[in-house]
Amino acid sequence: MIAALRPRFRHLLVLACALLVAACNGGGGDSANSGGGTTFTDGYADPVAYSSAASASLASAVERAAVTHHTLTVGSQTLAYTATAGHLTARAPVSAQDEASMFYVAYTLDGQAPAQRPVTIFYNGGPGSATAWLHLGSFGPVRLATGMPATTTATPYAQLANAQSLLDVSDLVFVDAVGTGYSEAIAPFRNNSFYGVDADAQLFRDFVVRYLAANGRTASPLYLFGESYGTTRSAVLAYELATAGVPVTGVVLQSSILDYNKNCGVTALRLNCAPFFPSYGAVGAWHGVDSPNPDPAQLPTFVDSLRTQARNTFIPALDHWLNDGVLPAGDVLADLANTTGLALGYWQQEPDVPPGTYAQRLIAGMSAGIYDGRVLVPASSPLAAKGNDPSSTAITPGFAQGIASYLANTLHYTSVSTYVLVGDAINHWQFAHAGNPLPDTIPDLAAAFTLNPALRVLSLNGYHDLATPAFETILDLERLPATAHVTVRSYVGGHMTYLDDASQAAEKSDLAAFYAGTLQ
Repeated sequence: MIAALRPRFRHLLVLACALLVAACNGGGGDSANSGGGTTFTDGYADPVAYSSAASASLASAVERAAVTHHTLTVGSQTLAYTATAGHLTARAPVSAQDEASMFYVAYTLDGQAPAQRPVTIFYNGGPGSATAWLHLGSFGPVRLATGMPATTTATPYAQLANAQSLLDVSDLVFVDAVGTGYSEAIAPFRNNSFYGVDADAQLFRDFVVRYLAANGRTASPLYLFGESYGTTRSAVLAYELATAGVPVTGVVLQSSILDYNKNCGVTALRLNCAPFFPSYGAVGAWHGVDSPNPDPAQLPTFVDSLRTQARNTFIPALDHWLNDGVLPAGDVLADLANTTGLALGYWQQEPDVPPGTYAQRLIAGMSAGIYDGRVLVPASSPLAAKGNDPSSTAITPGFAQGIASYLANTLHYTSVSTYVLVGDAINHWQFAHAGNPLPDTIPDLAAAFTLNPALRVLSLNGYHDLATPAFETILDLERLPATAHVTVRSYVGGHMTYLDDASQAAEKSDLAAFYAGTLQ
């Protein structure tokens, strides 16, 4: 069944990260020098050679880190904080056996009472993606200026002091999965010992437990912030932590894939793609090919209407097509063409249009992004070569350069190894979970709510994300018990909404409100 994963989506998940988004001129802001600074350094030159090979493992591990002190301006506040970049060993809960040496970067606000100060654990997905995307794209103290959805920003990207950092609200811990970054298993375990839905979540549980204990943070309010496959991890991890007696205060889901069995871009199975259609409509509107073409200010209203139409008309019509071979009525097909911008002839041929087909055929001779449908390049462009997603290939080199430079020059952590931005874990991953060949983690999240009724969830989505469409996430979350506390927000942009200046600011505002509400 794993072999049935489409190669296209293997690449999508490999970047996991909540890739892209932005409006024109995304990624602007103050220069790093004007918004923050480093005042003291205790660097660390790590002599250990780390491997991302599936069969690799360390003979043993040393817990060492670079510790640096910085300042950052967020709003009217000047924040003094400590950055810790290095390794912490995750250990099995009963035997205390060493499992993996996990590379992490933690940002802690100085002079705070640890018991009252929230801690947020960030991770990307893939599987096989390092957390550099969230680390240098979202709410850390430093942010890369990518300029998305434009693909012409020169690299290396400028590193900016992040005025929208979440550090004023919570301490932040960015951790890389085994086989990514500088994280590696410890013998007798191998990297691929943790390449599976359950083994991965349990390892992250053990890292979280160890981090809290080692840093005197067991009484701190705990938050999980996962992106893409990281949301799959979060649902299972929230349950694993609850059963381990570690309550989670809040879970932030960025660009979710919670049930692989419902996402028509994942498997070779024929699935109903209608939950993608509202995202198609948003992308078509961005490129001016929808009819009617809504004003940008009306995008939320337009997408809401498409979600209603998808629920009431498109999903039933496509079910009838997939199950009985009955082509949707002519007016339904005409609506699909008008609201998505894709020519009527495509819908008449195959009304269950998957995201890759939509992105390749929306505008003749052009290739739209999957992670961010606003990105549009000539089909002959190197960014779209071999069927690659241009919204991914455009930013990958900049993030690879950015994380290497930032760790060495700002955090003063250096390694003899190369930071692994994207590993090959997805090619070895065991997706089976709870008796299903592909994971459905809504039951895990529901169980976490049962064990911890005070749990709160915030779901963040991009209107132009063709990898993990917002409406599919909404349908998945509707399966949770009515008593579950879930808030859903959507923003302009694709998978990585936070790469856009306006969307990042709106997202930060919603996050701050979410944290304030959960801490009451």
